[in-house]
Amino acid sequence: MNIGFIGLGNMGAPMAANLAAAGHTVTGFDLVADCPDGVTPADSAVEAAAGRDVVITMLPNGAILRRVADEILPAMAPGAVLVDCSTVEVDAARDVGAAAEAAGLGFVDAPVSGGVGGAAAGTLTFMVGGSDDAFATATPLFEIMGQKAVHCGGAGNGQAAKICNNMILGVTMIATCEAFALADKLGLDRQAMFDVVSTSSGYSWTMNAYCPAPGVGPQSPADNDYQPGFAAELMLKDLRLSQQAADAADADTPMGQAATSLYETFVETEGGEGKDFSAMLPRFEARGRG
Repeated sequence: MNIGFIGLGNMGAPMAANLAAAGHTVTGFDLVADCPDGVTPADSAVEAAAGRDVVITMLPNGAILRRVADEILPAMAPGAVLVDCSTVEVDAARDVGAAAEAAGLGFVDAPVSGGVGGAAAGTLTFMVGGSDDAFATATPLFEIMGQKAVHCGGAGNGQAAKICNNMILGVTMIATCEAFALADKLGLDRQAMFDVVSTSSGYSWTMNAYCPAPGVGPQSPADNDYQPGFAAELMLKDLRLSQQAADAADADTPMGQAATSLYETFVETEGGEGKDFSAMLPRFEARGRG
């Protein structure tokens, strides 16, 4: 396919590079980042989008997505598909999807899970909302950039799945870190703690695959001084999106609210910005009951 790719940051660049390496023609644009090998640079988002079969966006937030969509939708060829891989508000995705449909274009919102490592390795999971036809067009690209794409329903449902998933992730990471900090103070060896919990009812992804305790379990950011695989400020962004959606849907999410508050404090007043979201463990280690 002839693909435009807008947003070539830590996630977008390796995704675009994987598409180019697979033989697709990829034209890219970013305001600050350089194009990766195999991707032809464009001078603007409009130039990257014009005449392409598929345009992929990977952008920081919903406001930027709306602005970029306003620019590129009129330039896209009739019948082309816009694939937005950003993590944004559900309403932003649905509004852009409606604008694309009105312009005679296909649209899917397809936020990802898997982080920078998954983007580089081509093992991302895509949570996809949009029409059947647009999903079918994008599927061969998802198969290059990732290992799984789940069609979750209409436009916006990919974002809904992403924020629900990451609300679980934020809550369970906090619980995992709290439990390790408690185990320390009770004199329980961390390896023993891991050996029990990882094969018992406390089993979770945050324990078994992304353990926040250095030297325990598979390699994780904890073993690299909590350099981010998934930064705490990005977790905070996703948790805030979950609570914005909960407010709009009148959903009671007390654990999600509590996790949002804890990550907000950690990022904004406790030096957590720039650290992995699992760095909550040393935060809890240093605190007492009061």
